Amino acid sequence: MQKLHPNAVVPNRAHPGDAGMDLVAVEGATLAPGEREAVPTGIAIAVPENHAGLVLPRSGLSRRHGVTVVNAPGLIDSGYRGEVQVLLVNLGEAPYTVAPGDRVAQLVIAPVAMPAPHEVQELPGGPDDRAEGGFGSSGS
Repeated sequence: MQKLHPNAVVPNRAHPGDAGMDLVAVEGATLAPGEREAVPTGIAIAVPENHAGLVLPRSGLSRRHGVTVVNAPGLIDSGYRGEVQVLLVNLGEAPYTVAPGDRVAQLVIAPVAMPAPHEVQELPGGPDDRAEGGFGSSGS
């Protein structure tokens, strides 16, 4: 992890065993209801090969203010070395102000399977015979 800004905060876990590390804003922003904003964290990271960095919402921020990550999960590929920015959206009914030092999202580093895609004429059957039944196919 590299600090790109003097006030950047190294991502850390709030509690032992937490999967997510807090991402902290280095600049302020005010989001009107429905507005999106890229919030800089002032850090760059080197995600290990065959892993991905997933930028996820903070549940408390979403619950209390309706502020979440637009593209959740945001994806940081292992080759990316630029600044980590959090794409926030305000789904709430009131403006929300992010201040420098606010925790705005969480970062999870996860292993990723890297199979090569192969075209086939027909897919094999699935273990539950669901076939094309997708959304809602397991009941209400």
